[in-house]
Amino acid sequence: MVGYEYAGIAYEKQGEMLAARRRHYVELVLAGMGYAGAARAVGVSKRTGKVWRNGRTRSTGRNGAPCAEWTEAAMPQPKPTGPRYLSMDERIFIADGLVCGLSMSAIASRLGRSRSTVCREVARNRDRGTGRYTPYRAGEMAAARRRRPKPRKLEDRRLAAAVQAKLDVHWSPEQISHWLAAEYPDNEGMNASTETIYQAIYIQAKGQLKRNISQQLRSGRTARRPRTAPDARKPRFREPMAMIPERPPEVEDRAVPGHWEGDLITGAANKSAIGTLVERSSRNVILLHLPDGHGSGKVQEAIVRKMARLPKLMRNSLTWDQGSEMALHGKISVALDMAVYFCDPHSPWQRGANENTNGLLRQYFPKGTDLSIFPEEYLDAVAEELNDRPRKTLGRRKPSEVFLELINDSLTA
Repeated sequence: MVGYEYAGIAYEKQGEMLAARRRHYVELVLAGMGYAGAARAVGVSKRTGKVWRNGRTRSTGRNGAPCAEWTEAAMPQPKPTGPRYLSMDERIFIADGLVCGLSMSAIASRLGRSRSTVCREVARNRDRGTGRYTPYRAGEMAAARRRRPKPRKLEDRRLAAAVQAKLDVHWSPEQISHWLAAEYPDNEGMNASTETIYQAIYIQAKGQLKRNISQQLRSGRTARRPRTAPDARKPRFREPMAMIPERPPEVEDRAVPGHWEGDLITGAANKSAIGTLVERSSRNVILLHLPDGHGSGKVQEAIVRKMARLPKLMRNSLTWDQGSEMALHGKISVALDMAVYFCDPHSPWQRGANENTNGLLRQYFPKGTDLSIFPEEYLDAVAEELNDRPRKTLGRRKPSEVFLELINDSLTA
């Protein structure tokens, strides 16, 4: 049963109906309608309209929390932004939703935005003093944050003088940064990161400060030394790596079996690990027992021992990320007569089947667990259980069934 209705729309809660009526009132006034006319149009008294404008409560007359912060109809409107940024209408809806008691998830769902976007908007742009979120103030704060070029932190004379005084007694930028945080814990304006201080010294320094750099820094350099050559990335391993773009097309479309994806799931403090191998066509899983550590030698031995039992036709390639455990990938390739390919840095989606399987395995091996305590028999049992589950992507068939069919088809082909 619906208890409240306004403008032909039914609302379950009175607060939601009132919020809609307030929004309509604000829209009419901002469009140029007089206060009295807008109040009549939404069916409230002029006094109620004044309460909505000024945020005063009817009972005490004291200042309360208005559903939206706004002023006269002639107020300057914010510059339009692209869909990437929240609009003023969306900020007004967020403010009204918070007043009505809606959750962040509910507000995000109605706006068609992610929950994290709404949570971040409220956390960043709420009033620091009152803790309230008011949309026009939030819009101003967001616009100021986007403004370019941004004022430099050390243009503040007091902060610059404090930094300069410590540089004069040969403190490092890191020491100065930590000292500022300890000396001014509640004054963000008197805090500066190590990188901010370095930027001020090397990039923004002019005149006398530029000439004194060699005396103020221990290194004595007047310019920053690049850590690596520009546009150059050092190879991850000594042996040449074959990257994903070099894989044959048959791997990508899963048309040919025997192509695997691999990774490690780690335990508490990354001190223990279990290796995971997933065949791309069937999603069949093999788990690697690593009780004595997950260095490159142990991982190489475990991969070779497990995969050597497979028919040669089911050992076409292995794709892994660029973790240090694969430093001996050349030995793996030679021992199994199998190509090894590597993903691009920070690209887990290039091993999608393996990443999905790792998520399923956390049901058996929760994060923070010492994975070295599990015997190999238990790992084999877990793999067998996973391979016996019907999978939607396989048309509700089991990975074990599909894997055996692929082996039989390969042997009879």
